Order: sequence, then structure tokens, then C-alpha cells
Amino acid sequence: MIFVALGANLPSSYGSPYETLQAAKKAMQDKGITIAASSRTWLTAPVPVSDQPWYHNEVARVETTLSPYELLEVLQDIENGFGRVRTVRNAPRILDLDLIGYHAEILDKPELIVPHPRMHKRAFVLLPLREVAENWAHPVLGMTLDDLIVNLPSDQEAVPMEEKVPV
Repeated sequence: MIFVALGANLPSSYGSPYETLQAAKKAMQDKGITIAASSRTWLTAPVPVSDQPWYHNEVARVETTLSPYELLEVLQDIENGFGRVRTVRNAPRILDLDLIGYHAEILDKPELIVPHPRMHKRAFVLLPLREVAENWAHPVLGMTLDDLIVNLPSDQEAVPMEEKVPV
């Protein structure tokens, strides 16, 4: 299984962060990446905690014949096409598309680390991931999603979008 995490906390030319995520999934499909399943949208506090707007996050299980490197290039092209500007780490963003898992492959290269090196510490990845791959286990840590979620830092807030809209 291949997983892409989507996130946004700034509006884009496509509209609100939620609308941006929907447009990004369409852009992925337009580039030949099949969305096999998509989580609900989760509202999540910024990590690290800051005063920036809450994020809208989803995880998509995708199918593609692209290699991990080719897929990363397509995802970055989509981000750039949406107007993403890379400034400082953890800055607010119009769109973030992360390749968080590519089957059970383990890659540790300067240009790509899979599974994503911080995914196991992020509620905004693990909670939506559980919706599209309940039985997935981390190929490096050997832990199930439930075990990873139990071990999340206690300061991470995440709720499904339909349950609460933070002010």
C-alpha cells in the first residue's frame, strides 16, 4: 500500500484548506495517481504548538506505477502548482503532500525517507491513516497503528472536521 498525507492551513486559489485538499486529490488523479481510499478530513493543532491556524489533514491510500522517487516528484509538482512556497520548517502552508509509506519499502536517502521519519509521532498522520489502512504496521518500528497512536505525545490535538471546528 502507498500512502500520501495531505495537509493545509492557509487558503489557496482553490478556496479554503478543505477545498484545497479536495482539489489536490483531483490533481493527483489527473496525474495518473489512483485514490483507492481517502480518510475524513481531520482538524489538527500545529506541531509544534503555535498560534498559526489549525490544519486540515487527510491521508489517501493510492495506487500508481510510479517509483517512490517519481511519485515524490509528482507530489512536489502539484504542491508548486498550488502555490506552495517553502520557507522555514513547520511554517503555515497552502498545501503539503507527503509520501508517508510506499508498500513495505524502507528508503533512507537525502532526497527521500520512507516511511516518513516523523509520521509515528504525528496524530495528523496516524489518525487519518487508521481510516484507510486499519491493519497497517510500521515497517521500521514493527508497531501497529493502534500501538503508535497510544504512544503519541499528549499535546497533539486532532478531531474529525465534522465534530468540532476550532476557533
